[in-house]
Amino acid sequence: MTNTEPAPGAVPPGVTVFDDIPAVANLDAGLLAALRAAATVAADFGIEFRVNSGWRSRRYQAHLRREAVAKYGSEEEAARWVATPDTSAHVLGHAVDIGPPAAAAWLFEHGAAYGLCQIYLNEPWHFELRPEAIEHGPPPMYPDPSHDPRLKAS
Repeated sequence: MTNTEPAPGAVPPGVTVFDDIPAVANLDAGLLAALRAAATVAADFGIEFRVNSGWRSRRYQAHLRREAVAKYGSEEEAARWVATPDTSAHVLGHAVDIGPPAAAAWLFEHGAAYGLCQIYLNEPWHFELRPEAIEHGPPPMYPDPSHDPRLKAS
């Protein structure tokens, strides 16, 4: 990636779940519909969902993983925060990171009604679609992504 080329899946400041950029438009259709439904209701309470990260290209995910390894000092520690391109729910369009903190808090409290659930205790901004949560409530959270069996390389 050059300094002038935006990363495929990077999100500029201020993007909402209603914007038409790849990081939003390439999300799973069910996830995006649930996010937009929840955001519409949250707006009635003065809450706006901002997308800090959504769909990511494999290349961008690899870049983020390299940055995490450099920041945290090891692959093992980086795995607590950033998945590999082969295991990332973001690469599949199955995950979204919501901000600001008030929006993530609203979604944590009300998201299960839309099937939107926080997955990791250490990432209060990361949400995925779990339709069964509508009837049964959110599933137990993993302490961090390194405990998520879906993220284990096969």
